[in-house]
Formats: sequence, C-alpha cells, structure tokens
Amino acid sequence: MDIYTGPVGQANLTQQIHDYSPGIGPKGLFWIIPVSQDSVMIDLDNARASLRLSDVPVMDAHDLANALTGGKGLANPPIPPIAPVPATVSFDIEWSGALAEAKIVNEAENFRGEYVETGVTINWSAHQAGFDFVSEAPNPSRNIYSVLGHEQNGFFFHTE
Repeated sequence: MDIYTGPVGQANLTQQIHDYSPGIGPKGLFWIIPVSQDSVMIDLDNARASLRLSDVPVMDAHDLANALTGGKGLANPPIPPIAPVPATVSFDIEWSGALAEAKIVNEAENFRGEYVETGVTINWSAHQAGFDFVSEAPNPSRNIYSVLGHEQNGFFFHTE
C-alpha cells in the first residue's frame, strides 16, 4: 500500500480529492454517527478520553461541496458533480494530560461549561475501491489544540 504524501487540510475546494462523512440525515443533522459505549472512554477528572472506531461505513463525496449538495457540485466556484463512493474509515484518538483548565458560565445565554486543554494523538485510515490512506504515526508535537469538556446549555442548563 502506498502512503499519500500530498497536502492535507486544504481550504481550496477545487483542490480537495476526498471527503469522508456518514452523510446528512433526514432532519439535516450531519457528520454525526451513533457509536457503542465501548468505543468511548471519558475521564474528565484525570483529563483523559479515547474514541476508537474500526471500519465505519461512510461515503467519499470527493469534496465538501459534493458532500453538502448530495453530489451535485457547485456553480461558483465551479465544482463538477461527483457521485459519492462507498468507503470505510477507522480511527483511534487519545486525549491526555491537562495543560490548562477553564470554567465558563453565561446565565443570560443559558450556557455553562468546564473544559480542559489536553494533548492528543490520532491514528486514522480510510479504505475504498482503488484507494487506501493511513495517517502518519501519532506525534503529540503536531497537535495544535485539543480540548475535553462538559457543557450544559438550552433546556439542559438548569439541570444539575
């Protein structure tokens, strides 16, 4: 298997070549999937968490424009319609090590949160017909910013 060494995180839609997501639900909710409880571990008191999923079925819509338009592309900027392709993704994300903490309460907006900035490592891979991608080995020094937290807002703001 070859490892892709091209640019990632490209903001230019016309240069994007893969966009993996579970799609948009019938009520408009997107980029969300249910996961089993044994896939997630959270210990906010010790600033640790993990999320591990294997072979999650998703679609590769090629680019964000086609992901959000159901494969219809865009007129401006010109992005051609591209039909999504079935794929799977796997990832192992580990948050750990308290670097900073913050508590926020905004009574006027019915919002409160407790947050801890942490380190994080990620292993990520994708597979589809004719293409495989495996991320580089986890490297904590490449982390820009990661946060774990607990929020209460809206209806849940007044529940303790």
